[in-house]
Amino acid sequence: MYLHLGNGVSVPGADIIGIFDLDNASTSPRTREFLRTAEEEGMVIPGGEDLPKSMVVCCPKGSWQRVYLSPLAPQTLAGRIDSAVGR
Repeated sequence: MYLHLGNGVSVPGADIIGIFDLDNASTSPRTREFLRTAEEEGMVIPGGEDLPKSMVVCCPKGSWQRVYLSPLAPQTLAGRIDSAVGR
Protein backbone atom coordinates (compact mmCIF):
# COMPACT_ATOMS: atom_id res chain seq x y z
CA MET A 1 0.00 0.00 0.00
CA TYR A 2 1.17 3.50 -0.83
CA LEU A 3 0.08 6.71 0.86
CA HIS A 4 -0.46 9.73 -1.39
CA LEU A 5 0.90 12.83 0.39
CA GLY A 6 -0.29 15.39 -2.16
CA ASN A 7 1.40 17.11 -5.11
CA GLY A 8 2.13 13.80 -6.84
CA VAL A 9 4.16 12.34 -3.96
CA SER A 10 3.43 8.83 -2.64
CA VAL A 11 5.34 6.76 -0.10
CA PRO A 12 5.15 3.06 0.79
CA GLY A 13 3.00 2.60 3.89
CA ALA A 14 5.53 0.21 5.41
CA ASP A 15 8.15 3.01 5.45
CA ILE A 16 6.05 5.42 7.53
CA ILE A 17 7.21 5.94 11.10
CA GLY A 18 4.74 8.71 11.95
CA ILE A 19 2.41 11.43 10.72
CA PHE A 20 2.52 14.66 12.68
CA ASP A 21 0.46 17.84 12.71
CA LEU A 22 2.94 20.65 12.04
CA ASP A 23 0.86 23.24 13.92
CA ASN A 24 1.08 21.21 17.13
CA ALA A 25 4.48 19.55 16.66
CA SER A 26 6.35 22.71 15.69
CA THR A 27 5.68 24.29 19.09
CA SER A 28 8.12 21.83 20.66
CA PRO A 29 11.79 22.88 20.71
CA ARG A 30 12.80 19.25 20.09
CA THR A 31 10.67 19.03 16.97
CA ARG A 32 12.07 22.31 15.65
CA GLU A 33 15.60 21.01 16.28
CA PHE A 34 14.74 17.71 14.54
CA LEU A 35 13.41 19.57 11.49
CA ARG A 36 16.40 21.94 11.40
CA THR A 37 18.85 19.03 11.54
CA ALA A 38 16.90 17.02 8.95
CA GLU A 39 16.89 20.01 6.62
CA GLU A 40 20.64 20.59 7.07
CA GLU A 41 21.27 16.92 6.23
CA GLY A 42 19.08 17.04 3.11
CA MET A 43 16.42 14.69 4.48
CA VAL A 44 13.46 17.08 4.14
CA ILE A 45 11.36 16.76 1.00
CA PRO A 46 9.06 19.75 0.53
CA GLY A 47 5.44 19.18 -0.44
CA GLY A 48 5.14 21.90 -3.04
CA GLU A 49 4.38 25.58 -2.74
CA ASP A 50 1.37 25.21 -0.41
CA LEU A 51 1.84 25.75 3.31
CA PRO A 52 2.65 22.34 4.85
CA LYS A 53 0.16 20.99 7.37
CA SER A 54 1.73 17.59 8.05
CA MET A 55 5.13 16.09 8.56
CA VAL A 56 5.49 12.45 7.53
CA VAL A 57 8.62 10.74 8.84
CA CYS A 58 9.69 7.70 6.81
CA CYS A 59 12.57 5.29 7.06
CA PRO A 60 12.86 3.16 3.92
CA LYS A 61 14.56 -0.18 4.47
CA GLY A 62 18.25 0.11 3.62
CA SER A 63 18.12 3.87 3.15
CA TRP A 64 18.29 7.15 5.04
CA GLN A 65 15.40 8.63 6.96
CA ARG A 66 13.24 11.09 5.05
CA VAL A 67 10.88 13.80 6.25
CA TYR A 68 8.08 14.71 3.84
CA LEU A 69 6.16 17.94 4.29
CA SER A 70 2.58 17.58 3.06
CA PRO A 71 -0.07 20.20 2.34
CA LEU A 72 -2.71 17.70 3.49
CA ALA A 73 -4.04 17.60 7.04
CA PRO A 74 -2.77 14.74 9.22
CA GLN A 75 -6.36 13.55 9.70
CA THR A 76 -6.72 13.22 5.93
CA LEU A 77 -3.54 11.18 5.67
CA ALA A 78 -4.52 8.96 8.59
CA GLY A 79 -7.95 8.43 7.02
CA ARG A 80 -6.32 7.31 3.76
CA ILE A 81 -4.25 4.75 5.65
CA ASP A 82 -7.31 3.49 7.52
CA SER A 83 -9.26 3.17 4.25
CA ALA A 84 -6.43 1.27 2.58
CA VAL A 85 -6.21 -1.34 5.34
CA GLY A 86 -9.98 -1.62 5.77
CA ARG A 87 -10.41 -0.09 9.22
